[in-house]
Amino acid sequence: MADTMSPASPARTPPQSGATPPPVTVRPGDPRYDDLALRRRNERFDQRPAYFQLAWTTDQVVAAVNEAVRAGRPISVRSGGHSMENSVGEHPDGVVIDMAGMNAVYYDPEVRAFAVESGATLGEVFRLLYLNWGVTIPGGWCHSVCVGGHIQGGGYGALSRSLGSVVDYLHAVEVVVVDGTGSARAVVATRDPEDPNHDLWWAHTGGGGGNFGVVTRYWLRSPGAEGDDPAALLPKPPASLLSGAIMWSWTDLPRDAFRRLMHNHAAWHEANSDPDSPARTLHSTLMITCRGEQDTPADVLVFAMLDGSRPDTRALMDGYLDSLAEGVGGIRQVGEPAPWLHAVIPHDVDADSQRGSEYARYKGKAGYLRRGYTDRQIDVLYDHLTEPRPHLEIGRLWLVSYGGKVNAVAPAATALAQRDSILKAVYTATWTDPAHDAENLDWLRRFYRDIYADTGGVPVPGEVSDGTYINYPDTDLADPHWNTSGVPWHYLYYKDNYPRLQRVKSRWDPLHVFRHSLSIRPAESGGNA
Repeated sequence: MADTMSPASPARTPPQSGATPPPVTVRPGDPRYDDLALRRRNERFDQRPAYFQLAWTTDQVVAAVNEAVRAGRPISVRSGGHSMENSVGEHPDGVVIDMAGMNAVYYDPEVRAFAVESGATLGEVFRLLYLNWGVTIPGGWCHSVCVGGHIQGGGYGALSRSLGSVVDYLHAVEVVVVDGTGSARAVVATRDPEDPNHDLWWAHTGGGGGNFGVVTRYWLRSPGAEGDDPAALLPKPPASLLSGAIMWSWTDLPRDAFRRLMHNHAAWHEANSDPDSPARTLHSTLMITCRGEQDTPADVLVFAMLDGSRPDTRALMDGYLDSLAEGVGGIRQVGEPAPWLHAVIPHDVDADSQRGSEYARYKGKAGYLRRGYTDRQIDVLYDHLTEPRPHLEIGRLWLVSYGGKVNAVAPAATALAQRDSILKAVYTATWTDPAHDAENLDWLRRFYRDIYADTGGVPVPGEVSDGTYINYPDTDLADPHWNTSGVPWHYLYYKDNYPRLQRVKSRWDPLHVFRHSLSIRPAESGGNA
């Protein structure tokens, strides 16, 4: 049986209705193999291992890891399959442990926390937590993402400015690890500093997926929460959300106007992203789509939402849109407050109908912003976003609101080191024809390099930038052709927290069983490997 080495012993068995299915091994030739190989987001990468292993319990995961280690097969772990890089498909002779079957969400009275298995989607988590107990977590709002990698990478969402990072609510984590003899076991690590496994908990508060073992379960509870009423152990979301938007076509935004808009957007976030800012309940995304053959009214779009139950809701929304429109105008729309869950998971959105777009060929890059872009960077944005791209179907820059309560936590308190940024910048390219891979990858890579030309082509922490986000992995950061800064990739993701993550790696994965291109290296092997 799997054992726990923690002084706390969270119950590991969710409420069951019937017998637990046996584990399932799916090899090439099985008709299910291609379905599992296609359960991913990015068609640029193949995920065709020696076999897929589906597990339904922690003990089954332990057995699967032991079998793979004995056979000498590399192990990859997949929950939702939304990784931007090929961390699951890097080992064609390996084993993919697929966590989709472990998707329970339930209240664990022994721990006084909510247990969430790593195969649960964010949509399932939001729905079950809210409808059963009226609570939520500040996770991302792409409801097909699973919590397995999202939480341990330092997940964020539209409530993060008002509630903090999702890792700030991580009470405990269950991880299947492999010791120095090659034996797998399940370990529970908690937030309690006196827990001898506390360092393993800390590493899962922003250390990223595929580094230390197989996460089978998380327990979530607000720091300092007391009592045994589940409805008081996680934050309550707003009763309703008010949404608003403002948009422009490229025709409306010649270079000077674009420059003004970018300054307006940055100025608002610089003034309204402190942990105690009254405006921390407002979250927005500025989405800039590359100029196409025909301009559209929503080439440049800001979508905002905030707590619809506040007495100053309308004034705050109007003030935000006014600040963006100053000197540049724009077409605006403001709706009526909608119930929270409906706004999070609209009932008219069918996830299956969107699956085709998820399987496009894709590349993403990212960076944190401590303040707005410089004038030079804004001009680079304008040039790249308006240049002709004959074979790129969608190219975009996303600027996502950040900061607020996220920045109330010290950088070393969790593995999530970026705790004073105000925006996340995401640069994306999407296309369908593999013949255009090289051209489109080159476009995005040049775009990113030119934005950060002053710091060696990458967002080196400094006055404007603060590195980047491990849940948006980018192997180019480890390529000296594209990263000429002299700053290693791991510092861009983890900053000064990396040496501690290496020590955790050495303790809990001494054989380096769990590895990929951007995985944490054990301390003795050096950080630049």
